[in-house]
Amino acid sequence: MDTARTFTLLASLLGFLGVALGAFGAHALRESLSPRDLDIFETAVRYQLVHAVALVGVAWATTRWPDSSAVLAGWFFVAGVAVFSGSLYLLVLSGQRWLGAVTPLGGIALLAGWVALGWAALRGS
Repeated sequence: MDTARTFTLLASLLGFLGVALGAFGAHALRESLSPRDLDIFETAVRYQLVHAVALVGVAWATTRWPDSSAVLAGWFFVAGVAVFSGSLYLLVLSGQRWLGAVTPLGGIALLAGWVALGWAALRGS
């Protein structure tokens, strides 16, 4: 499978799961979570959905600049969502507050993804 197709497939998976988790949080968890934990859960969903859309853009960028850092950007986005949003989901659902210490690593990966995507556009090769 080519890179653009891989990132589009991953984007669709992240988007689907983001919508499903958002609905789960809004309906099934609203009564069982504190307002603070519900806010944390919603933050995880928001970042996941934003980066699912960004990954579609990365898929396009890899067709335009196939030998660029766009590919790296895509993998940074995938890893960033897994670590950032994943740690927040687990923190809220398990009550393991120490997972909050892992979340910034995911944020760094998301930031690196944006830098790599910008670099791909700047270099355009």
